[in-house]
Amino acid sequence: MWRGQEADDSIAEAKNMLTKRQKVNATKDLVRHDKDSGSPEYQIALFTTRIEKLTKHLKKNIHDFHSRRGLLKMVSKRKKLLDYLKENNPKAYKSVTKKLGLKDKK
Repeated sequence: MWRGQEADDSIAEAKNMLTKRQKVNATKDLVRHDKDSGSPEYQIALFTTRIEKLTKHLKKNIHDFHSRRGLLKMVSKRKKLLDYLKENNPKAYKSVTKKLGLKDKK
């Protein structure tokens, strides 16, 4: 069995998952504290990264309908988190949408 970071990266790539390094890069500007893993900002950033990665996959594999369903579920979850954030913390909502390049709905 492989050991080390390279093994984790190659396994994650094969399964279309995010590596630890990709998660850190995606969320470094949005975390509330060092061990943040549950805030809406953190989750939205992870969903956005996974959505972008899965969109690239679906452009190559247009008949992968199971992954397409997963993508739609992720988009729905991200939308619900954005709605929650907009209602409870509008300042954070604007910050997240600006940093991630998402459309700000009025």
